[in-house]
Amino acid sequence: MNSSSKAKHQTSASDIWLSAWYGKSRWTLLLLPLNWLFILLSMIRRYCLLRWQQKTLATPLIVVGNISVGGTGKTPLLIALVKGLQAQGYNPGVVSRGYGGRAENYPYLLGADSTAAQAGDEPMSIYQQTGCAVCVGADRLAAARLLEDLGCDLLLSDDGLQHYRLGRDIEIAVVDGQRGIGNGWRLPVGPLREPVSRLASVDWVIVNSPDDNFTLPRFENMYFIPMQICAQSLVRVATGEVQALAYLDGQAVNLVAGIGNPQRFVNTLAECNIHGVLHAFPDHHAYTANDFIFNNNLPVVMTEKDAVKCQGFAQPDWYYLAINATLPDTFWPAFIQRIERIIEQKKSRFGL
Repeated sequence: MNSSSKAKHQTSASDIWLSAWYGKSRWTLLLLPLNWLFILLSMIRRYCLLRWQQKTLATPLIVVGNISVGGTGKTPLLIALVKGLQAQGYNPGVVSRGYGGRAENYPYLLGADSTAAQAGDEPMSIYQQTGCAVCVGADRLAAARLLEDLGCDLLLSDDGLQHYRLGRDIEIAVVDGQRGIGNGWRLPVGPLREPVSRLASVDWVIVNSPDDNFTLPRFENMYFIPMQICAQSLVRVATGEVQALAYLDGQAVNLVAGIGNPQRFVNTLAECNIHGVLHAFPDHHAYTANDFIFNNNLPVVMTEKDAVKCQGFAQPDWYYLAINATLPDTFWPAFIQRIERIIEQKKSRFGL
């Protein structure tokens, strides 16, 4: 089975689970015994980590994560937070697991010569878009300490809500405004890593592109921050040349997405009058040129997360969609004020 066929097979398998978790299927209820086991093991793990292994650093740490499996918009949000903090004069660093990457050693600090094969696609996107220090590794505590040593005055942990060994000062949970929390069950019956009640304990719940009637079951009155994903431009993958969105207005294209929720990518492009056939791949898929053998010669439009893995063999008519996550103006003063308060508390606690 070639890489393209294997990718399609994996995508079909994941689609079965996603359609069950976020649709009306009920066959996953047969997995209730495994659900109970998952909940028990998760409780034991969390208790042990919080009781005996969690380490708090002198540098304030912000966790950006979610309680569900799959893409919710964490990376665009994290990039927006980093840029916002840089604009305020901070020197933030990002800690990431680096899923999909294989570096020579860990913790691995990204540099100008780093590739997605080494660092993973999401860390590469964060590094390229922000220029901030990004360090990856399974041991997030070691990665955070390395960034501390480099002089970062704020740390952000990408997808670290359940990594309780790493102490945190602010928790931000991201929820998909289109899919919500699915059927509301924990794994494997549903998509949740933690119960919905976990959202009540975080500092901010940010909902990605909610509609006017968005609510969370059993938490209809929960306060949340709406985030909108806005398309900015098209960027030629091979050269970095920027084109206006109107460049492909009304044209048929091949849409390529290896993300947690490919339909969101399709919808965003449709709002820009760019339509085509979706070629969905598994999240964090390692692309090869064979994956782009289609039965047509149409241009290709992909996500930036996918583009960082395709630059070495990209064709002239391949583009990625540059996006921007926007938050309400009222969020930023509260966010910065909270950080300033935490910094003062840290100075007092650690004698800085």
